[in-house]
Amino acid sequence: MANVIDILNERGFIDQTTHEQELTEYVEQGKITCYIGFDPTASSLHVGSLIPIMSLAHMQRNGHQPIALVGGGTGMVGDPSGKTEMRKMLTLETLAENALGIKKQLSRYLNFSENRALMMNNADWLTKLEYIPFLRDYGRHFSVNRMIKAESYKIRLDSEEGLSFIEFNYMVLQAYDFLELCKRQDCRLQMGGSDQWGNIVAGVDLIRRVQHKTAFGVTFPLITTSSGEKMGKTAKGAVWLDSERTSPYDYYQFWVNTDDRDVSRFLALFTFLPMEEVRPIEALQGADLNRAKAVLAFEATLLAHGQQEATKAYQGAVSMFGSC
Repeated sequence: MANVIDILNERGFIDQTTHEQELTEYVEQGKITCYIGFDPTASSLHVGSLIPIMSLAHMQRNGHQPIALVGGGTGMVGDPSGKTEMRKMLTLETLAENALGIKKQLSRYLNFSENRALMMNNADWLTKLEYIPFLRDYGRHFSVNRMIKAESYKIRLDSEEGLSFIEFNYMVLQAYDFLELCKRQDCRLQMGGSDQWGNIVAGVDLIRRVQHKTAFGVTFPLITTSSGEKMGKTAKGAVWLDSERTSPYDYYQFWVNTDDRDVSRFLALFTFLPMEEVRPIEALQGADLNRAKAVLAFEATLLAHGQQEATKAYQGAVSMFGSC
């Protein structure tokens, strides 16, 4: 029987992993706990967050416990990864409000009852840290030489604005999050986008040094369309999971308009349809491929907005454009 890492690999989720063989053995030994961080700078997630969300859902469906970690503390600092300028600072109140919106959306994909999945906030421990003890106990484990070689820092160091000292702390704080979750929940697997590789490896290293345990990291590729565009961007802007920002009908239409070359890949990534049903779609053309797009749109809308809204969106599309 395939383990969850094999499943994620087969469906196209995995870019890099640490300790490949040991990771396989770790997930096969029984129920494990894993986590992904979510940036709470908005009250809604968007389609660009679906890869991490779906990966946590796959973990849960395979008997493991996912943690969605909201960056209420790190959100006050700002992650420089993939950014050419410093992020806007947000208050704890705004971040807490945004976290509630995010949990509501994640609840469509994850079952939070009876601790099957957890939602935690790193403000709970980061805002209580004392600076000098933190530097003494944890800062000494970080090499500045190694940190500035990380891709997220290099881009900012070369930019006109440069890298602020507050952002330079981000890697240390994210590594500390991983250590804290390892201590609190025996969480030894962190997952995230490919731009998080340096931050994740820093956490793996900190756990090894402080806890003397092996921790693991998995990163996801940046998903682009076959035309080379960033996933989830349209002429109207971001495609949100919040129905008030992007209506279920517009959400459905976003998926129906998928490039022909992306249909089977997106069915593997953004639905739970079995791979034996997804693979043959690569060979489809014309009307058959359009029917596959309708399946993709319905399944993706079903996950984000529920059965009723997905059915309404489908019916609305049929009345407007006819059935596929």
